Amino acid sequence: MHILLSNDDGYDSEGLRCLEEALAPMATVWTVAPDQGQSAMGRAITLQRPLKVTLVAERRYKVNGTPSDCVNLAVNGVLPVRPDLVISGINQGANMGDDISYSGTAAAAFEAAILGIPAIAVSLATKQDCHFMPAARFAAALARSVLDAGLPTYVFLNVNVPDTKGADVFDYVITRQGRSQYEKTVTATTCPREQTYYWLGGKGVSFEDIDGSDANAVRCGLISITPISTDLTDDGSMGFVRNLSVDGFKQG
Repeated sequence: MHILLSNDDGYDSEGLRCLEEALAPMATVWTVAPDQGQSAMGRAITLQRPLKVTLVAERRYKVNGTPSDCVNLAVNGVLPVRPDLVISGINQGANMGDDISYSGTAAAAFEAAILGIPAIAVSLATKQDCHFMPAARFAAALARSVLDAGLPTYVFLNVNVPDTKGADVFDYVITRQGRSQYEKTVTATTCPREQTYYWLGGKGVSFEDIDGSDANAVRCGLISITPISTDLTDDGSMGFVRNLSVDGFKQG
């Protein structure tokens, strides 16, 4: 078995190292990850400049590109074999609710899924004093199940692990994507030359209280597993949209 690892925190991140350690006994592990942090890059790919792939250790590569770049390059050009599974993470910080669409961690798994490879994105719901090994051990156990059973086509699993301060967590639930509540996200600053600059991102994010959501599971100390489809069509809205009348045009 061959497992490809990537992330958005960079090739030298602790979360990635913990994944490598946890997965090494069960498969041949390959790592192709960004050469620096790529948080909030979403599904961006690099089209306007060439990409450089650098071998940093046996079966470990760094790329001057995005998480999606890394997975695409690995599958289509770098690895001598096609991976049986792709795992992205372990991210420092949760990727839940609307944050999933921004996430470089999720984007790497999304890229694998559209390439027809089962994929898992793993995030730890804290950004300080991170203890990644409980999440890594769960990721390895989940990987065994996915390698045995596979996943539906064009679906990946988005996993969020609560902050347990290093203690193992054994309970998980299957969840749906929650909803994020963002604080003020634009901050204006003025430089000494009186030019105004803007910072995006605000001070943090909270989540709506939605039964069965990823955020509610993590709040309760449970691991959240959310199946994410790469097909963004909202089937429930098809009837509504069909009934829209567009003046001057005929619906086929």
